[in-house]
Order: sequence, then structure tokens, then C-alpha cells
Amino acid sequence: MDLKTFEKAFKILKKESKNWNAPVVAFMGRNGNDPFKILISTILSLRTKDQTTAQASDRLFKVADTPEKILKLSEKEIEKLIYPVGFYRNKAKIIKEISEILVEKFNSKVPDDLETLLSFKGVGRKTANLVLSEGFGKPAICVDVHVHRISNRIGLVKTKNPEETEFKLMEILPKKYWKDINFVFVAFGQTICKPIKPKCKDCPIVKYCEYDKKS
Repeated sequence: MDLKTFEKAFKILKKESKNWNAPVVAFMGRNGNDPFKILISTILSLRTKDQTTAQASDRLFKVADTPEKILKLSEKEIEKLIYPVGFYRNKAKIIKEISEILVEKFNSKVPDDLETLLSFKGVGRKTANLVLSEGFGKPAICVDVHVHRISNRIGLVKTKNPEETEFKLMEILPKKYWKDINFVFVAFGQTICKPIKPKCKDCPIVKYCEYDKKS
């Protein structure tokens, strides 16, 4: 898929994504552009189903939605609030540690640069880029399993892993697409372009997709 074809397809997906009842829509609606909530929710989401993440985030933020409030909780209390997300004990520890660093070194503010975010334990490129793009409006491409899968499936890239996909997309796509590609592709992947048995008959960009031509 060349850039011109992508631009046509992405315009359609961005418009149609508003009509899909995708979990990512609820996720962004809950967290808005709050960098701290986005950071913590994304940490909770790792290896966890979307609905479980949403419920855990809601429980946690009702009790503690700032680094200062998190520090008032014990790890056991955080564990109970976020259970049953995957690796909830480890994540409770990470959330507490990050909150402590934010309070002590960053005046309780989430930093807005990639390298600093990546220095936090438990924060990878996916999480850091989502915080930058959604929390600060900076041009960053957050590549999760959906973005990696769809980018390869439609023929936009040919890559082996999410990190490789991120750098390839940065190379070929104008920055105006960086911020939106995660939201749009995740919504698309959660509802239509699913990992198993994608709903090609319902796909609004099927005529552009290389996957459909192969199948």
C-alpha cells in the first residue's frame, strides 16, 4: 500500500471509527488528555483484556487519581483495586514506584519527553508514545498489537514486531497521521479487523486492503 492509498483508506477509517462501539473509545473518554491517567491505564492494560483494564482503572481512579493520592495507598490496597488485571501485584508495585518518582522529582507532573518516560520501570515505547500523543498532543506513534497487525495486514509495512513497525511508520508517514493512527487502528482492530476471522465483508476499506486480495 502506497502513501496515497493509505491516505484514502485512513480518511475513511477515521470517519467510520466514530460509529464503532470500540473499547478504545470508552478508554479515551474515561482518561481524556490526563497524562497520569493515560500512563497508569496503559500500564494496567498490558496483557489484559480491554474490559478488565477499564474496570480496574475506574476502581483505582475513584480512590486515587493523582500521584499524591496513590502514595497514600499501600501496595496491597492498589492490588485489590486493580485485580484481576494481568500481573496485578507487579503492576501495583510499579504504579507506586512511578507515583513516588513523579512526586519527588517532577513536582507530581508526568514528563513529556520519551527518554524520561522510558526510564520509568514498567514503561515501554507503546506506553510512552501513547502518553506523549494523547496526554501532550505530541507527534508520536503508539504501536500496540492492533497497529502492528493492521499495518502489516493491509500492506502498509512488512515488519516483524511492534517496535520495528513504529520506526517504519515514522519513516513513511507524515507527522499529521502519527497521533491518530493508534486510536483509529485500535478501534478498527477491536471491531472489524480482528486478529482471527477479520470481518472483511464489513470493512470500509476492503478495496484497498492487500489481505483481502490474498484471501
